[in-house]
Amino acid sequence: MDLQYLIQETESGMRLDQLLTSLDEIVSRTQAQRLLKFGNVLVNGKPELSPSRKVRTGQEISLTIPPLESTKVLPEEGELDILFEDEHLIVINKNAGVVVHQSAGHPSGTLVNYLLHHCQDLSGIGGVLRPGIVHRLDKDTSGILVVAKTDDAHQNLSEQFKEHSVKRQYQTMVWGVPGKDHGVINAALGRHPVRRKDMSIVEIDNLVESGKEKGKYAVTHWRVLRRFEFSALLACRLETGRTHQIRVHLTSIGHPVIGDPQYGKSPLKSLPSVSAELSQTIANFRRQALHAEILGFKHPSSGEWLEYSAPIPDDFQQLLKAIQHD
Repeated sequence: MDLQYLIQETESGMRLDQLLTSLDEIVSRTQAQRLLKFGNVLVNGKPELSPSRKVRTGQEISLTIPPLESTKVLPEEGELDILFEDEHLIVINKNAGVVVHQSAGHPSGTLVNYLLHHCQDLSGIGGVLRPGIVHRLDKDTSGILVVAKTDDAHQNLSEQFKEHSVKRQYQTMVWGVPGKDHGVINAALGRHPVRRKDMSIVEIDNLVESGKEKGKYAVTHWRVLRRFEFSALLACRLETGRTHQIRVHLTSIGHPVIGDPQYGKSPLKSLPSVSAELSQTIANFRRQALHAEILGFKHPSSGEWLEYSAPIPDDFQQLLKAIQHD
């Protein structure tokens, strides 16, 4: 599909990816940035690769939207804990250890594989390897996520996530006991300058450097649910949904998530009062103690508010009981 668009006076100064996302034919900023990356966007006849370029009145935008490739993900039989399903979407309570979609090192056995076995009508706009995926949870994070079955549902849900109108609450066990009952972490996140698989806090003044986006604003609200001798159970509500947001934010205030091998250094060796039994329980808990317990959003067709909850899973419960009784 080839499109031409003339920049209006009211649009002057907008980022190019923002302008593209406002077009009916573009369903998400991710899709817009993908088109830019592969040279499918021309500004006044010249290829433009920078999503942050500002557009000006009278410029002509030409873009080519390639047809969707047929999915290369094969259906596989697997366990699905379905909380809700209709012709528009499906709400899943994901087990820890399950990867959401195919990626390097995970060619099969993903949630998408299981979903394609369950239903063959997932939306296509999430990409070839990610049909239906509107948002994701890390492999070792358990809990609720919503998957779109139609392109219209996918676009609507993506807009809700982009506008931060979706309700998302997590429970997590952290090292250390916060001195306050609640708080807000407002700290932008970007790729770590050395460890490229990690995220890190980005100074506000450095969000954009040399025309490249260095980080994104991120806000996490937290409150203490229970206090223990050397740890605490927290509820975290997300305003934004950045990669590894809760894990990095809590580490930044000195309370890393228990079991997190990437950001959460264990202080067990410096805690002589911890029993050998509890030490073994924590050592056997081989994932971050993070669970997406609540997800709320407007139904993309009816507009009805939908909200789902899932209790923390058995392994998390066992960890909590062991800490409580130590």
